[in-house]
Amino acid sequence: MAPVSIVILNFNGRHFLEKFLPSIIKHSKGYEIVVADNNSSDGSVDFLKHSFPEVRRITFSKNYGFSGGYNRALDQINSDFFVLLNSDIEVTENWIEPVIKLFDEDEKIAAVQPKLLDFNFKDKFEYAGGAGGFIDKYGYPFCRGRIFDTIETDIGQYDDTREIFWATGACLFIRAKLFKSFGGFDDDFFAHMEEIDLCWRMKQDGYKVYHCGESVVYHVGGGTLAYSNPRKTYLNFRNSLLVLIKNLPIQSLVWKMPLRWFVDYVAVIKFLLSGDIRDALMVIKAHIYIWKNLLRTLKKRQSFRETDGNLTGIYPKFLLFTYHLARVRKFSDLNF
Repeated sequence: MAPVSIVILNFNGRHFLEKFLPSIIKHSKGYEIVVADNNSSDGSVDFLKHSFPEVRRITFSKNYGFSGGYNRALDQINSDFFVLLNSDIEVTENWIEPVIKLFDEDEKIAAVQPKLLDFNFKDKFEYAGGAGGFIDKYGYPFCRGRIFDTIETDIGQYDDTREIFWATGACLFIRAKLFKSFGGFDDDFFAHMEEIDLCWRMKQDGYKVYHCGESVVYHVGGGTLAYSNPRKTYLNFRNSLLVLIKNLPIQSLVWKMPLRWFVDYVAVIKFLLSGDIRDALMVIKAHIYIWKNLLRTLKKRQSFRETDGNLTGIYPKFLLFTYHLARVRKFSDLNF
Protein backbone atom coordinates (compact mmCIF):
# COMPACT_ATOMS: atom_id res chain seq x y z
CA MET A 1 0.00 0.00 0.00
CA ALA A 2 1.36 3.41 -0.98
CA PRO A 3 2.19 5.86 1.82
CA VAL A 4 -0.91 7.79 2.92
CA SER A 5 -0.96 10.79 5.24
CA ILE A 6 -4.18 11.87 6.94
CA VAL A 7 -3.90 15.60 7.60
CA ILE A 8 -6.34 17.40 9.90
CA LEU A 9 -6.28 21.18 9.87
CA ASN A 10 -7.34 22.48 13.27
CA PHE A 11 -8.39 25.88 14.55
CA ASN A 12 -9.83 25.94 18.06
CA GLY A 13 -11.30 22.49 17.50
CA ARG A 14 -10.05 20.72 20.61
CA HIS A 15 -13.54 19.41 21.38
CA PHE A 16 -13.70 17.82 17.92
CA LEU A 17 -10.25 16.29 18.31
CA GLU A 18 -11.31 14.78 21.63
CA LYS A 19 -14.45 13.36 20.05
CA PHE A 20 -13.24 12.15 16.66
CA LEU A 21 -9.51 11.42 16.81
CA PRO A 22 -10.05 8.05 18.55
CA SER A 23 -12.17 6.76 15.66
CA ILE A 24 -9.67 8.10 13.12
CA ILE A 25 -6.81 6.31 14.88
CA LYS A 26 -8.85 3.12 15.24
CA HIS A 27 -9.84 2.93 11.56
CA SER A 28 -6.58 4.20 10.07
CA LYS A 29 -4.03 1.67 11.30
CA GLY A 30 -0.73 1.87 9.47
CA TYR A 31 -1.30 5.39 8.13
CA GLU A 32 0.36 8.61 9.25
CA ILE A 33 -1.94 11.01 11.08
CA VAL A 34 -0.98 14.68 11.22
CA VAL A 35 -2.73 17.60 12.91
CA ALA A 36 -1.74 21.02 11.57
CA ASP A 37 -2.78 23.75 13.98
CA ASN A 38 -3.71 27.23 12.73
CA ASN A 39 -2.59 29.03 15.93
CA SER A 40 -5.45 27.79 18.11
CA SER A 41 -6.06 29.45 21.46
CA ASP A 42 -8.08 26.63 23.06
CA GLY A 43 -5.20 24.41 24.18
CA SER A 44 -5.45 22.07 21.19
CA VAL A 45 -1.69 21.62 20.80
CA ASP A 46 -1.03 20.80 24.47
CA PHE A 47 -4.01 18.43 24.43
CA LEU A 48 -2.57 16.57 21.45
CA LYS A 49 0.89 16.44 23.00
CA HIS A 50 -0.38 14.76 26.16
CA SER A 51 -3.36 12.71 24.93
CA PHE A 52 -2.26 11.62 21.44
CA PRO A 53 1.55 11.67 21.33
CA GLU A 54 1.49 9.28 18.35
CA VAL A 55 -0.13 11.99 16.21
CA ARG A 56 2.35 14.21 14.39
CA ARG A 57 1.90 17.92 15.08
CA ILE A 58 2.58 20.91 12.82
CA THR A 59 1.97 24.34 14.34
CA PHE A 60 1.65 27.78 12.80
CA SER A 61 2.10 31.19 14.41
CA LYS A 62 -1.07 32.59 12.76
CA ASN A 63 -4.34 31.43 11.25
CA TYR A 64 -3.71 30.91 7.53
CA GLY A 65 -7.23 29.68 6.85
CA PHE A 66 -8.11 26.44 5.09
CA SER A 67 -6.19 27.20 1.90
CA GLY A 68 -3.01 28.64 3.37
CA GLY A 69 -2.97 26.25 6.31
CA TYR A 70 -3.12 23.15 4.16
CA ASN A 71 -0.63 24.53 1.65
CA ARG A 72 1.93 25.09 4.39
CA ALA A 73 1.22 21.80 6.16
CA LEU A 74 1.34 19.58 3.07
CA ASP A 75 4.57 21.21 1.98
CA GLN A 76 6.13 19.58 5.07
CA ILE A 77 4.75 16.09 4.42
CA ASN A 78 6.18 13.44 2.10
CA SER A 79 3.59 10.89 0.99
CA ASP A 80 2.00 9.45 -2.13
CA PHE A 81 -1.51 10.43 -1.11
CA PHE A 82 -2.88 13.15 1.13
CA VAL A 83 -6.20 12.82 2.93
CA LEU A 84 -7.43 16.28 3.90
CA LEU A 85 -9.82 15.62 6.77
CA ASN A 86 -11.92 18.11 8.73
CA SER A 87 -11.62 17.85 12.48
CA ASP A 88 -15.41 17.43 12.80
CA ILE A 89 -15.60 14.14 10.88
CA GLU A 90 -16.24 10.63 12.15
CA VAL A 91 -14.67 8.01 9.88
CA THR A 92 -15.80 4.41 9.52
CA GLU A 93 -14.15 1.03 9.07
CA ASN A 94 -12.49 0.52 5.68
CA TRP A 95 -12.82 4.17 4.68
CA ILE A 96 -9.34 4.43 3.13
CA GLU A 97 -8.63 1.21 1.23
CA PRO A 98 -11.39 1.44 -1.45
CA VAL A 99 -10.25 4.94 -2.36
CA ILE A 100 -6.58 3.98 -2.72
CA LYS A 101 -7.63 0.99 -4.82
CA LEU A 102 -9.48 3.40 -7.10
CA PHE A 103 -6.35 5.53 -7.50
CA ASP A 104 -4.31 2.43 -8.32
CA GLU A 105 -6.74 1.42 -11.07
CA ASP A 106 -6.54 4.71 -12.98
CA GLU A 107 -3.53 7.04 -12.89
CA LYS A 108 -5.65 9.87 -14.35
CA ILE A 109 -7.76 10.03 -11.17
CA ALA A 110 -6.42 13.04 -9.28
CA ALA A 111 -8.84 13.35 -6.36
CA VAL A 112 -11.56 11.30 -4.67
CA GLN A 113 -14.14 11.92 -1.97
CA PRO A 114 -16.13 9.40 0.10
CA LYS A 115 -19.87 9.56 0.65
CA LEU A 116 -20.42 12.38 3.15
CA LEU A 117 -23.36 11.96 5.54
CA ASP A 118 -24.62 14.16 8.37
CA PHE A 119 -23.20 13.18 11.76
CA ASN A 120 -26.35 14.36 13.58
CA PHE A 121 -28.83 12.85 11.10
CA LYS A 122 -27.02 9.83 9.76
CA ASP A 123 -29.60 9.00 7.13
CA LYS A 124 -29.14 12.43 5.52
CA PHE A 125 -26.47 13.67 3.15
CA GLU A 126 -24.24 16.43 4.50
CA TYR A 127 -24.31 19.86 2.93
CA ALA A 128 -20.58 20.21 2.25
CA GLY A 129 -20.18 17.32 -0.16
CA GLY A 130 -22.96 14.75 -0.26
CA ALA A 131 -22.09 12.06 -2.79
CA GLY A 132 -19.91 14.25 -4.97
CA GLY A 133 -19.87 17.83 -6.20
CA PHE A 134 -21.11 19.35 -9.46
CA ILE A 135 -21.47 22.87 -10.81
CA ASP A 136 -23.89 24.58 -13.19
CA LYS A 137 -22.87 26.64 -16.22
CA TYR A 138 -22.99 29.86 -14.14
CA GLY A 139 -20.81 28.58 -11.33
CA TYR A 140 -23.39 27.48 -8.74
CA PRO A 141 -22.07 24.39 -6.91
CA PHE A 142 -24.29 21.56 -5.74
CA CYS A 143 -23.97 17.90 -4.79
CA ARG A 144 -25.60 14.58 -5.32
CA GLY A 145 -27.83 14.59 -2.28
CA ARG A 146 -27.93 18.38 -1.85
CA ILE A 147 -29.18 21.12 -4.16
CA PHE A 148 -28.93 24.53 -2.51
CA ASP A 149 -30.54 24.02 0.93
CA THR A 150 -32.54 20.90 0.07
CA ILE A 151 -30.95 17.80 1.60
CA GLU A 152 -31.90 14.30 0.45
CA THR A 153 -32.29 11.21 2.61
CA ASP A 154 -29.69 8.54 1.90
CA ILE A 155 -31.46 5.39 0.67
CA GLY A 156 -28.49 4.04 -1.26
CA GLN A 157 -29.30 6.01 -4.42
CA TYR A 158 -25.74 7.35 -4.70
CA ASP A 159 -23.70 4.40 -3.46
CA ASP A 160 -21.90 4.08 -6.77
CA THR A 161 -18.38 5.05 -7.73
CA ARG A 162 -18.41 7.61 -10.53
CA GLU A 163 -16.78 10.70 -11.91
CA ILE A 164 -17.85 14.05 -10.47
CA PHE A 165 -16.78 17.67 -10.98
CA TRP A 166 -15.39 18.53 -7.56
CA ALA A 167 -14.60 16.64 -4.37
CA THR A 168 -15.33 18.17 -0.99
CA GLY A 169 -12.47 19.61 1.04
CA ALA A 170 -14.11 18.18 4.16
CA CYS A 171 -12.65 14.78 3.25
CA LEU A 172 -10.45 15.04 0.17
CA PHE A 173 -8.15 12.27 -1.03
CA ILE A 174 -5.62 13.64 -3.53
CA ARG A 175 -2.41 12.54 -5.19
CA ALA A 176 0.37 14.40 -3.40
CA LYS A 177 2.44 15.03 -6.52
CA LEU A 178 -0.55 16.62 -8.29
CA PHE A 179 -1.50 18.77 -5.31
CA LYS A 180 2.02 20.18 -5.33
CA SER A 181 2.47 20.42 -9.10
CA PHE A 182 -0.78 22.41 -9.43
CA GLY A 183 0.35 24.78 -6.69
CA GLY A 184 -2.09 23.50 -4.09
CA PHE A 185 -4.98 25.70 -3.06
CA ASP A 186 -5.17 29.37 -3.95
CA ASP A 187 -4.31 31.24 -0.73
CA ASP A 188 -6.62 34.10 -1.73
CA PHE A 189 -9.67 31.91 -1.12
CA PHE A 190 -8.79 31.55 2.60
CA ALA A 191 -11.72 29.13 3.06
CA HIS A 192 -14.62 27.78 0.97
CA MET A 193 -14.59 26.67 -2.68
CA GLU A 194 -10.81 26.39 -2.92
CA GLU A 195 -11.31 22.68 -3.60
CA ILE A 196 -13.65 23.50 -6.51
CA ASP A 197 -11.00 25.76 -7.99
CA LEU A 198 -8.30 23.10 -7.62
CA CYS A 199 -10.48 20.32 -9.04
CA TRP A 200 -11.43 22.54 -12.00
CA ARG A 201 -7.78 23.29 -12.71
CA MET A 202 -6.88 19.59 -12.61
CA LYS A 203 -9.81 18.63 -14.83
CA GLN A 204 -8.83 21.31 -17.33
CA ASP A 205 -5.54 19.45 -17.63
CA GLY A 206 -7.28 16.15 -18.34
CA TYR A 207 -7.40 14.60 -14.87
CA LYS A 208 -10.48 13.04 -13.23
CA VAL A 209 -12.24 13.59 -9.91
CA TYR A 210 -14.27 10.75 -8.38
CA HIS A 211 -16.78 9.83 -5.70
CA CYS A 212 -16.21 6.47 -4.00
CA GLY A 213 -19.45 5.04 -2.61
CA GLU A 214 -17.66 2.26 -0.73
CA SER A 215 -16.12 4.80 1.66
CA VAL A 216 -18.41 6.58 4.14
CA VAL A 217 -17.74 9.34 6.67
CA TYR A 218 -20.00 11.48 8.88
CA HIS A 219 -19.57 15.26 9.03
CA VAL A 220 -20.83 17.65 11.71
CA GLY A 221 -20.45 20.69 9.43
CA GLY A 222 -19.96 24.35 10.33
CA GLY A 223 -17.46 23.39 12.99
CA THR A 224 -15.06 26.27 12.40
CA LEU A 225 -17.39 28.83 10.83
CA ALA A 226 -21.14 28.47 11.47
CA TYR A 227 -23.40 28.34 8.42
CA SER A 228 -25.26 31.42 9.72
CA ASN A 229 -22.10 33.52 10.11
CA PRO A 230 -22.06 36.54 7.72
CA ARG A 231 -18.36 35.86 7.14
CA LYS A 232 -19.41 32.62 5.41
CA THR A 233 -21.78 34.61 3.18
CA TYR A 234 -18.88 36.87 2.18
CA LEU A 235 -16.53 33.97 1.42
CA ASN A 236 -19.14 32.01 -0.54
CA PHE A 237 -20.15 34.92 -2.78
CA ARG A 238 -16.60 36.18 -3.26
CA ASN A 239 -15.00 32.79 -3.87
CA SER A 240 -17.73 31.69 -6.28
CA LEU A 241 -16.81 34.66 -8.48
CA LEU A 242 -13.09 33.96 -8.08
CA VAL A 243 -13.61 30.40 -9.31
CA LEU A 244 -15.34 31.66 -12.48
CA ILE A 245 -12.82 34.41 -13.21
CA LYS A 246 -9.92 31.98 -12.87
CA ASN A 247 -11.35 29.06 -14.83
CA LEU A 248 -14.01 30.04 -17.37
CA PRO A 249 -12.90 30.53 -20.98
CA ILE A 250 -12.77 34.25 -21.77
CA GLN A 251 -15.57 34.00 -24.34
CA SER A 252 -17.86 32.59 -21.63
CA LEU A 253 -16.64 34.84 -18.86
CA VAL A 254 -17.55 38.10 -20.62
CA TRP A 255 -21.26 37.25 -20.77
CA LYS A 256 -21.71 35.01 -17.75
CA MET A 257 -20.21 37.39 -15.22
CA PRO A 258 -22.77 40.21 -15.79
CA LEU A 259 -25.56 37.71 -15.21
CA ARG A 260 -23.91 36.47 -12.01
CA TRP A 261 -23.56 40.07 -10.79
CA PHE A 262 -27.23 40.68 -11.49
CA VAL A 263 -28.31 37.55 -9.63
CA ASP A 264 -26.05 38.44 -6.69
CA TYR A 265 -27.72 41.84 -6.36
CA VAL A 266 -31.11 40.16 -6.45
CA ALA A 267 -29.80 38.24 -3.43
CA VAL A 268 -28.82 41.56 -1.82
CA ILE A 269 -32.38 42.83 -2.23
CA LYS A 270 -33.75 39.56 -0.83
CA PHE A 271 -31.44 39.83 2.21
CA LEU A 272 -32.54 43.42 2.83
CA LEU A 273 -36.24 42.58 2.55
CA SER A 274 -35.83 39.77 5.06
CA GLY A 275 -33.89 42.01 7.46
CA ASP A 276 -30.51 40.28 6.93
CA ILE A 277 -28.60 43.54 6.56
CA ARG A 278 -25.22 42.02 7.46
CA ASP A 279 -25.56 39.35 4.77
CA ALA A 280 -26.49 42.01 2.21
CA LEU A 281 -23.40 44.01 3.15
CA MET A 282 -21.24 40.89 2.86
CA VAL A 283 -22.34 40.37 -0.75
CA ILE A 284 -21.48 43.99 -1.57
CA LYS A 285 -18.14 43.60 0.22
CA ALA A 286 -17.44 40.48 -1.86
CA HIS A 287 -18.05 42.40 -5.08
CA ILE A 288 -15.79 45.25 -3.97
CA TYR A 289 -13.02 42.72 -3.37
CA ILE A 290 -13.50 41.25 -6.86
CA TRP A 291 -13.22 44.66 -8.54
CA LYS A 292 -10.19 45.70 -6.50
CA ASN A 293 -8.37 42.44 -7.28
CA LEU A 294 -9.67 41.72 -10.78
CA LEU A 295 -6.40 42.19 -12.66
CA ARG A 296 -4.46 40.13 -10.13
CA THR A 297 -7.02 37.33 -10.37
CA LEU A 298 -6.98 37.37 -14.17
CA LYS A 299 -3.21 36.95 -14.13
CA LYS A 300 -3.66 33.60 -12.37
CA ARG A 301 -5.33 32.12 -15.42
CA GLN A 302 -3.20 29.62 -17.33
CA SER A 303 -3.26 28.80 -21.02
CA PHE A 304 -4.68 25.29 -20.63
CA ARG A 305 -7.81 26.77 -19.04
CA GLU A 306 -8.84 28.00 -22.48
CA THR A 307 -9.22 24.36 -23.62
CA ASP A 308 -12.07 21.98 -22.89
CA GLY A 309 -9.98 19.56 -20.82
CA ASN A 310 -12.12 17.02 -18.97
CA LEU A 311 -15.12 18.99 -17.74
CA THR A 312 -17.45 16.12 -16.92
CA GLY A 313 -19.90 17.28 -14.25
CA ILE A 314 -21.04 20.72 -15.44
CA TYR A 315 -24.83 21.07 -15.46
CA PRO A 316 -25.64 22.82 -18.77
CA LYS A 317 -28.58 24.84 -17.42
CA PHE A 318 -29.20 27.62 -14.90
CA LEU A 319 -29.67 25.71 -11.65
CA LEU A 320 -31.48 28.60 -9.94
CA PHE A 321 -34.25 28.42 -12.55
CA THR A 322 -34.37 24.62 -12.41
CA TYR A 323 -34.64 24.73 -8.63
CA HIS A 324 -37.06 27.63 -8.13
CA LEU A 325 -39.19 27.51 -11.29
CA ALA A 326 -39.13 23.86 -12.30
CA ARG A 327 -39.12 22.88 -8.60
CA VAL A 328 -36.47 20.19 -9.08
CA ARG A 329 -35.16 19.19 -5.66
CA LYS A 330 -33.23 15.96 -6.26
CA PHE A 331 -30.05 15.41 -8.20
CA SER A 332 -31.53 12.29 -9.78
CA ASP A 333 -34.28 14.46 -11.32
CA LEU A 334 -31.84 16.77 -13.09
CA ASN A 335 -31.49 16.25 -16.83
CA PHE A 336 -27.81 16.41 -17.74
